[in-house]
Formats: sequence, C-alpha cells, structure tokens
Amino acid sequence: MNELPWIEIISAVVVLAGGGGLAGVLVARRRRRTEDQGDASSAAGTTTAPSATAEPDTAEPVTAGPATAEPDTAEPAAPAAPVLERPAPTAGRLVRLRDRLARSGSPLGARLLSVLSRDSLTEDDWDEIEEELLLADVGAGPTTELLDALRTKVRVLGVREPAAVRDLLRAELVTLLQPELDRTLHTDPRTAEDGTHLPAVTLVVGVNGTGKTTTVGKLARVLVADGRSVVLGAADTFRAAAADQLTTWGNRVGVETVRSDREGADPASVAFEAVARGRDEKTDVVLVDTAGRLQNKAGLMDELGKIVRVSSKVAAPSEVLLVLDATTGQNGLSQARVFAEVAGVTGIVLTKLDGTAKGGIVVQVQRELGVPVKLIGLGEGPDDLAPFDVEEFVDGILG
Repeated sequence: MNELPWIEIISAVVVLAGGGGLAGVLVARRRRRTEDQGDASSAAGTTTAPSATAEPDTAEPVTAGPATAEPDTAEPAAPAAPVLERPAPTAGRLVRLRDRLARSGSPLGARLLSVLSRDSLTEDDWDEIEEELLLADVGAGPTTELLDALRTKVRVLGVREPAAVRDLLRAELVTLLQPELDRTLHTDPRTAEDGTHLPAVTLVVGVNGTGKTTTVGKLARVLVADGRSVVLGAADTFRAAAADQLTTWGNRVGVETVRSDREGADPASVAFEAVARGRDEKTDVVLVDTAGRLQNKAGLMDELGKIVRVSSKVAAPSEVLLVLDATTGQNGLSQARVFAEVAGVTGIVLTKLDGTAKGGIVVQVQRELGVPVKLIGLGEGPDDLAPFDVEEFVDGILG
C-alpha cells in the first residue's frame, strides 16, 4: 500500500480542520495534481491546446479572402480573337463533288446510256430518249438538236459498245452546254481616272427560296479562298434574319458586313454604303445581297433597278448573278428572262443540284439569255459552291 506524500497529509488535515470534510480533501488533492502537471509541462517546453471555453484571442483575425474583397486593379485580359475558318480551295471542287452530282437522279445519265447501248435502236427507243431529255428540262429545241446528232453518228459509226456510246453522248452534251462561253467571275478591282480605287461590285439577285443569301455567304468563302478581300452588303432589309445570316457567314471568314440598323430601310442606301466602304478600304470585291423579288411585282423590280443605279454612282456592278433553283424547271427560265431585262444579268448560279434536280435547265437558260452558268451548288456544306466547268459537269451526270 502506497503511502500518501507528506504534503498531501498536511493539506488533508488542514481541510478537515476547516470543516471541508472528505469531499474537500479529494478536490484539494485533484487541484494539486493538475498544478503539478502544468508545472511539468512548462518545464518541458510544450503547450497545451486551449479548451473549448477558453477566452478568444484579442489579436486581429486573419481571413481567407471574403467574397466582397476589393477587385484586382490589374488590367483585364483581352478577349481571345475568334478563330477564322479557312475555306477549301476552289480548284478541283467540282471534281470532289462529282459523286453528289451523279446521285442527283438526272435522266441525262445512266438511263440514256442504257438505251443507246441496245443492239438496235427503234423509233420507240428514240422516243424514250426524247422523253428523258424533255423531263430533264433540256427544252424542245436543244433536245431536237441532240437527237439529230446522236441519230446520225449512231447510224454512221454503228456505235454499240458502252464505252463508245458514253464517249459519243459526252461529246454531244459538252457541245450542247456551250463550252465557249466565258464563265470567269470578274472580281478584279479597277482604278478610276483620278486614281481612286474602285472595287469589283457583284449584285446577287433572285426570288425568295432559291438560297440567295446562303449563296452570297458561300461566294464570299470562294473569294476568300482565292485570296480576295471582301465586303458584304446586306441590302435585303425586309428580312432581319437575312442580315443576321449574312453577318454570320462573314464573321466565319473575317469579312465585314454592312447592314442597316433597322428593318425596312432603303435597300439602295445600304448597297451604296457597302460599295463606298469597299472603295474607301480598298477592298477587292463588294458582294451585295438583294431582297428576293417576285418577277411579276413591277414595284419590287423597279427597286432592284434603283439599287443598280445608286450603287453605280460609286462603282458600276461588274457582275450581276442570278440565283436559280435547279428544281424549278421552266419557272426558273421565266424568272431569268425578267431579271435579265431589269438588272442586266451576267451569270447564273444554279443551286440545289444535290437532290432531285434535273440539270437540263442549264442548257435552256444559256440558250435563251446567252448568259453562262458560272457557279453551281451541289450540297448544304459551306464549301459546296463550285465554279461551273462544262466537262466536269457532264462527267458528273454520266457517272
């Protein structure tokens, strides 16, 4: 049995003498041991963590940065420049898109070849060929010419082998499409007599629904791919969506779009401002998108004539491109006649040849107007607008 330390015995006697009782003796003993432990800890150089009820430190608190901290005075980082798209080069586009042309369902292709390859051609066979050509919107006159040439050569040459038949049909179709026509896009800027820079101005016209605004955007990509600087003019002020769409096309390739700040503004004034901007900024080409016109609306056609007159005060148009939907057939031809009278059309852009288009309208339009097809659209992609090449076009049809 352990003996009590003398200091504790004396303390107990004092407590008992003072009337503290046994409980007082135990409390005094516990307090003494706590003090002894504290003295030992101090001697060893350690500290104890404060209890939960310890008094708070009166020093200034250190915070981790509240949400209301003062803003940084450093200059904000500049926004990242938009990444511009790089349009596909125009050289060889029609070759790459030939498979789409072959899938267009044109009667000028496999069905004609199958008939011409028969061992003997009866009158019923020639009637079938004529029907296919007419359904393809080639037109009565060109169809008669093509049939007469084929009849003569098949009879004289006795052609029956598929490869020889294809070569014969290819040569006649190329001739029918007038390869001698100038299909160059005139996009070279000029210099006035006083030394002023004059951009090449291209007006794009056509009825609603032919894909006109989209064609303008794709044409801008064609020109950028060829190294030209471009300004777009959103002169279709009757549809706010048209100006927004054109601006989006321009932004993708870093091309500026001149547009009105309100819907229904004067289209001629927008066209004038776009051409003037191109002159002042020494731009190569100004593309002007006009409102879709119904050819039987005299007032709207007069307005198109006004656009031509007003923009000519800065620089006369070097190209007036008429956008035609290849699926419209004979209606497209009537549209072409009226637009040619009003705006002096210099070239045709044939769109929507990627679906059920027949393509024969190319022949009729060129024959009626003496105006070449300069561009064709073969798909919905941004780079599916290609310069028209007669031989590549015929090869695409024949497959």
